[in-house]
Amino acid sequence: MTVLCVRFRLPPAHEAALPGLLGLLEEFTPVVQALPPDGALADLRGAERYFGRTALELASVIRVRALALHGVDCVIGAGPGPMVARMALRDARPGLTRAVPGDGVREFLAGRPVIALPGVGTRSARTLCEYGLDTLGRVAAAPLSTLQRLVGARAGRELHEKANGIDRGRVVPNAVSRSLATERPFTRDELDPDRHRRALLSATEELGARLRALDQVCRGLTLTVRYADLPHSRLRSSGGTPMSGGTPVTTRTRTLPEPTAHSAELTRAAYGLYEALGLQRARVRAIALRAEGLDPAEKASHQLTFDPVDEKARRIEEVADRARAKFGPRAVMPGTLAA
Repeated sequence: MTVLCVRFRLPPAHEAALPGLLGLLEEFTPVVQALPPDGALADLRGAERYFGRTALELASVIRVRALALHGVDCVIGAGPGPMVARMALRDARPGLTRAVPGDGVREFLAGRPVIALPGVGTRSARTLCEYGLDTLGRVAAAPLSTLQRLVGARAGRELHEKANGIDRGRVVPNAVSRSLATERPFTRDELDPDRHRRALLSATEELGARLRALDQVCRGLTLTVRYADLPHSRLRSSGGTPMSGGTPVTTRTRTLPEPTAHSAELTRAAYGLYEALGLQRARVRAIALRAEGLDPAEKASHQLTFDPVDEKARRIEEVADRARAKFGPRAVMPGTLAA
């Protein structure tokens, strides 16, 4: 085990703490890849030799230091490569690193559903399941030629290798992506589209206020919808194809017409992403939004408009921001959210 996948348990509004936590990892190895908003991969191949400790022992030290220096707990998955470390993270718990040794990778993968493999989308998973290849163990045992006929030559070869525990991925050091995220979990699995839209409105209001407070604008918006992992959870994809069972997460990204921090623009984009999913009685567990491609507001251009309604909305937004800064984030909010 040489690679750690670390997820810091940061509140949604505290992504700014991630660079400092990445610095903590870089005290052990320079090979650190940021996974915003709250995670990172760390290759400890050289650190194990340098410190004379195993990756598991170093993971314990990282957890203690994150708590002591930053007041942040974390969950950690460990494996021989990035793919297995990411998958191991899903089974990790606070205070306990989920480790998969090199000789146990195939056993670790065998019983997992094919959708659990990074890089396998819902369409490929559905095709494989139609032919009885619903677990990674069955995919690993299938002939390479069969997989290539089902999902394509290149994708079939990659799938065959990954299902057999061959991970050609590498940890690539990078800078933190400039993004902000927020999530709206529901107290129960929610069917009501109106409640979904209220959650989106709340999320875009928060993101807009945070962007303006930082004098930033974003160039894109990503919507993540998490579903109840139930056989009767049903949705219709953006392509119009019904899907059922085993679709726990859907993610869609849209580039905005122009960089913005205007809440109304973000809300329109978020609603557009949501409507494009065409959900049909989907049991939604949480909705998350990410503003991506952040740039300083002073460098962004804005298309002038003679629409007095738009100008009035932006002026009201400025006043509302000042009120929130003085009296708290709930001092001013849309009437839909106050109900």
